[in-house]
Amino acid sequence: GPARGAQMLSLMLALGIVSRLSFGWISDHIGGFRTLLLSSLLQGLALLMFVPFNGLVSLYLISGLFGLFQGGIVPSYAVIVREYFPASEAGTRISAVITASIFGMALGGWMSGAIFDWTGSYRAAFLNGIAWNALNLALAGFLWTRAKGAQRVLAAA
Repeated sequence: GPARGAQMLSLMLALGIVSRLSFGWISDHIGGFRTLLLSSLLQGLALLMFVPFNGLVSLYLISGLFGLFQGGIVPSYAVIVREYFPASEAGTRISAVITASIFGMALGGWMSGAIFDWTGSYRAAFLNGIAWNALNLALAGFLWTRAKGAQRVLAAA
């Protein structure tokens, strides 16, 4: 029901605060791209766990895990910009990345609701989220590999 859903959302958002602080610390130690990849992978696993489970206790636990994992993605974008671009470009690049991220999150929320309305099932909505998360992982992995290659070229020069 709506009350249980609100409680799960509150749990997710509260643990999202813990997540942002934790992944900030992680990012300081392993860098922005690795943090993005780790957080995105963990978020995808949490989304995947929503598919087979529908008991109240398991949904609370998975909501908590999702909250712990999702908070590292967006802040890592700013760290990546800081690591790979000049400071003079940071404002423009970070605002563009955050704008695109917020647009994507808004679209994802709407899309999942539309999928639920269309299918009558959250399963399809979660599978949609998993697919978009996999795309995020693939893009981040590609960009990280490319950035590492560029660093090797610069180091060799």
